[in-house]
Amino acid sequence: MKELLIIGISAAIVNNVVLSQFLGLCPFFGVSKKIETAAGMGGAVIFVITLSSFVTSLIYKYILANPHVNMQFLQTIVFILVIAALVQFVEMFLKKSMPALYQSLGVYLPLITTNCAVLGVAVINVQKEYNVLQGTVNGFATALGFTISIVLMAGLREKMEYNDVPKYFQGFPIVLLTAGLMAIAFFGFSGVI
Repeated sequence: MKELLIIGISAAIVNNVVLSQFLGLCPFFGVSKKIETAAGMGGAVIFVITLSSFVTSLIYKYILANPHVNMQFLQTIVFILVIAALVQFVEMFLKKSMPALYQSLGVYLPLITTNCAVLGVAVINVQKEYNVLQGTVNGFATALGFTISIVLMAGLREKMEYNDVPKYFQGFPIVLLTAGLMAIAFFGFSGVI
């Protein structure tokens, strides 16, 4: 249990996927304009990363890394196919049950398929030789860290709309500067674990 807690805290805060590994920046910058949209994207990413971590761990352990089959070289292709299928499931679910959120996420929802954070978690689970439970916890915690980052950024961006920002920093430059300051702040957690 202690090991799972360490994996969770490490993945969510200390090694935050966005602010320390710089994975998943496209949806981080694209969807972080409003808190509601950011939270919706975070929920979708939590679902996709957690489920894909579980499924890819099972596929890798019992099929690809099986000594009789020995097809580890197919891991990236298989992981991408699993992620794409899960994203299609999420997209159909949101379109049917939450059309407002589906519309607000726009093009960024299908982009979860190509979000390098999702694939990165699956590959990291293999590289660190996590078992299925550890890989699933790592995936959930990583997605939770992504959600924390994107919601914090959305809150800051909503507040920045009312600030007097110098002309040359308006728009995307101030967002990049804010992300850099957030990364520095999260770097302070590096001594925790």
